Amino acid sequence: MWFNLKRASRATDASLRRDLAQLSESQTASSEISNREAVVTGAGRDRFVPAIIAVVLVSAALYFGRLVLEPVAFVLFTMALVEPFQKSVEARMGKPMALILTILLALLVISLLVLAIVWSIGDVGHWAVANVDRFQSLYMRANQWLESHEIFTVDLSNSFDSSTLVRIFQAVAVQVNYFMGFALVVFLFLMFGLAEMSEFKIKLEALDKKMSGWSLAETSGRIAEKIRKYMVIRTVASVVTGVAVFLFTLSIGLDLAVAWGVISFVLNYIPYVGPLVAVILPVIFATVQFESWQMAAVIFGSLYLIQFVIGSYLEPMLTGTALAISPFVMLFAFLIWDFLWGMPGAFIGLPVTIALFTIWEQNPSTRWIANLMSTSGAASESLRE
Repeated sequence: MWFNLKRASRATDASLRRDLAQLSESQTASSEISNREAVVTGAGRDRFVPAIIAVVLVSAALYFGRLVLEPVAFVLFTMALVEPFQKSVEARMGKPMALILTILLALLVISLLVLAIVWSIGDVGHWAVANVDRFQSLYMRANQWLESHEIFTVDLSNSFDSSTLVRIFQAVAVQVNYFMGFALVVFLFLMFGLAEMSEFKIKLEALDKKMSGWSLAETSGRIAEKIRKYMVIRTVASVVTGVAVFLFTLSIGLDLAVAWGVISFVLNYIPYVGPLVAVILPVIFATVQFESWQMAAVIFGSLYLIQFVIGSYLEPMLTGTALAISPFVMLFAFLIWDFLWGMPGAFIGLPVTIALFTIWEQNPSTRWIANLMSTSGAASESLRE
């Protein structure tokens, strides 16, 4: 019996030692896990703060350096658009002739765009000055209606005359002159950029040999392809919008139908804000011409429907699907670039976002950012790959 008790005591001691050993191992493992979590958390915090600082510094550089960076962005954007034409002509006529014809094509397109803007604004301005009495009468009626409903107004009838409209269009003319000067600077930079395009590609191929994981030449090619696709969609939508606005305003007898079509075509290249302005301007002039709020409401509803169906619904959906970028990200990018660069940023912001998206998509270390920016279907395909 004493032997059995001694053997049982030894078994209990052995079991107790095993339990203590297991408890010590579990505590050690838990401590190691806690240490790893602390290291990961600290590393994440260490990466997050520099990332925020980098974003702030880059945004400040883009804002304060916009006078230099805006023309450069437009030059690269234009080079991406004319590259297929230059390649096609170079294969048939040689490099010098391809360069000359490409520069002439770019000059023709820029000149037509500038002339269309200047002509349409001038036509609208002349009509407004010739009908300044109607504008003043419209203001007086609106002021009286607001006063009859006990809504606070400011009497500006004495200061609202032809000189007021002249000052307004002078301010517009200043912006147009800035646009013409900006287009001239872009064209001058473009000539040098097109002349050095082939040498630049050779430099990219040389850099590719020193890099691993992604190719700069392939990435630049994808960026140019996506930008061209974006501009094809935008141009088709702008043409359809301009033609639809022209036909509608012509059918109802609104003056300046051609000008409204041209303005709608041009402003449709500026996402979100451009279509809104293209609706408000004709409505104001229609109210002056027809002197009827009912007619103005009909015109507003019809123009808004055209812009909504073509410019604010179908086009963003087609652009987002073709480029695999979320429509919300495109809207956010438009607001950011408009804040940084103003009206040029509103136009060039989405192409710049497309370029950044493509770079992040091609680089393995930043592909997760592209997945967050892309549509759900594109992100799923990327994750499967």
